[in-house]
Amino acid sequence: MARDIGIDVTPPDNECTDHNCPFHGKLSVRGQILEGKVVSSKMDKTVLVEREYLKKIPKYERYEKRRSTLHVHNPSCIDVKDGDIVKIAECRPLSKTKNFVVIERL
Repeated sequence: MARDIGIDVTPPDNECTDHNCPFHGKLSVRGQILEGKVVSSKMDKTVLVEREYLKKIPKYERYEKRRSTLHVHNPSCIDVKDGDIVKIAECRPLSKTKNFVVIERL
């Protein structure tokens, strides 16, 4: 049975024993909720998520496209692959570069 994380997402069907899973472990999520595309899933329990956003340039009164990549924890119950569109949530720092966790595959 997956616990309620306080965000309107569908909990995963699989069970996992990962203590850094927001549904089956003790990891709490807070802060930003973002969407992005999985670029790489070669690391162990970590995926690289790329997100595109628009940045306003006030001088020209226009927007430019920008992109950034984030290291995101991938719980074994969700288990996303390359090319998946995912929803990620901010959590406490899990390592030097990991501050987000995958909460849903879209």
